[in-house]
Amino acid sequence: LFPYTTLFRSPMPGKVVRVLLNEASEVEAGQGILVIEAMKMQNEIKSPKKGLVQKILAQAGASVNAGDLLAIVE
Repeated sequence: LFPYTTLFRSPMPGKVVRVLLNEASEVEAGQGILVIEAMKMQNEIKSPKKGLVQKILAQAGASVNAGDLLAIVE
């Protein structure tokens, strides 16, 4: 992977509720990439930097564990 690649991992076990961006989409710093629901609370996973979404590895409705790779942004 490139040195400026950011890997987004699930911070907690839960369910992917929505995927907000598609692959090859531009993303701004602070923009949401996807939403995970855990313990009845929805948590938006946001990009810390501007970049391009290289890969979305999670689908809406999928269960994820803490540490699962969700998306890659360059």
